[in-house]
Amino acid sequence: MAAFIEHVTIDGDRWDLIAWTYYGSASAIEGIIAANPHIRILGILPGGLVVRVPLPTETVPVLPPEALPPWKR
Repeated sequence: MAAFIEHVTIDGDRWDLIAWTYYGSASAIEGIIAANPHIRILGILPGGLVVRVPLPTETVPVLPPEALPPWKR
């Protein structure tokens, strides 16, 4: 069983902001999205959702800079 933190969203939360908050990298969203198949992948999340955030490990996947959109580089 994977360990996780429950993050309750506020209006305006985004997947990348949650990743930044817990992992220090906005590009580490893949594990968070995979842990929450019940939540639609929206650009902006509504408030009150409970998002499971896998506990950070040394192997949190981080996208290389060239895979990020230009405004994130």
